[in-house]
Amino acid sequence: MFAYIIRRLIGAVVMLLLVSMVTFGIFFWLPKIAGQTTDQIAASYVGKAPTAEAIQDTKERLGLDKPVVVQYGNYVKAIVVGKDYKAGPVTDHCPAPCLGYSFRSSQPVLETLVDRAPATLSLALGAALVWLVGGIATGVLSALRRGSLWDRAAMIIALSGVSLPIYFTGLVSLALFSYTLKIFPGGGSYTPFTSNPVSWFQALVLPWVTLAFLYAAMYARLTRAGMLETMNEDYIRTARAKGLSEGTVVTKHALRASLTPILTIFGLDLGLLLGGAVLTENTFGIPGLGQLAISSIRGGDLPMVLGVTLLTATSIIVINLIVDMLYAIVDPRVRLG
Repeated sequence: MFAYIIRRLIGAVVMLLLVSMVTFGIFFWLPKIAGQTTDQIAASYVGKAPTAEAIQDTKERLGLDKPVVVQYGNYVKAIVVGKDYKAGPVTDHCPAPCLGYSFRSSQPVLETLVDRAPATLSLALGAALVWLVGGIATGVLSALRRGSLWDRAAMIIALSGVSLPIYFTGLVSLALFSYTLKIFPGGGSYTPFTSNPVSWFQALVLPWVTLAFLYAAMYARLTRAGMLETMNEDYIRTARAKGLSEGTVVTKHALRASLTPILTIFGLDLGLLLGGAVLTENTFGIPGLGQLAISSIRGGDLPMVLGVTLLTATSIIVINLIVDMLYAIVDPRVRLG
């Protein structure tokens, strides 16, 4: 197990380097291929009516006058050992892991990510709990009552959930439950948990349900398909022949064996959401990483875009590592080699 984890961690570092290279190249290398000069690239980060002096200062501050390979090497070095930034006569030290400073707000990227992460974490984990419980329970009941009215209704609703985009279901839920019935607060009412736990919960109920509606639908269909296949296996008939209760057969044998594909997509889904649920955050006005990524892309804020990208990639890699280790616990037939 230890050797497996070490190999995966080494692979994770390589993957993060590749992700950072691609993202860095999109902002610095591709513009040069498209014909932009260094002065034009620097001018895009200065603001309106840039002067020649401001452009030159930006080139020196960001290292735009250096080769792209050197720029990327300095970026990686700053993550590992930190970096000193000069702002006129003042030198500011950015400790490791240093992701740089925002081009727009001049705030440390890591500090901004840490500030936005709790909102995204609250949204992703809460929705994940709802869709796991709801989706798996619905899928199991549909498989056990195959062809029944429940099965048909559940699969029709699941198909609707997969088909309807989040921004549609989000707007409908806001119009119905916030602005018409006034049961829940409207968009933009997010409150940090440390400030008011009750307001935090009320503001996230609709986003949780809206986000979970899409994912629970997929998980219900996958669970139903897995359960129908597993319930016909020989070891299920053997378990019943041994006199085990139906509840034990379903939960300990059939469901357990059906969870492997569920775990696989759960790792991917949760990792992506931890990097920012863009549509949901924009629809409900939640100040998370998704909103930060959109505003940074629109504003050409390279350090912030790279920071969000690396955080998303790290979330996916770490969660998938955890999922791979859980395989051996959920399904004894799986061994980590």
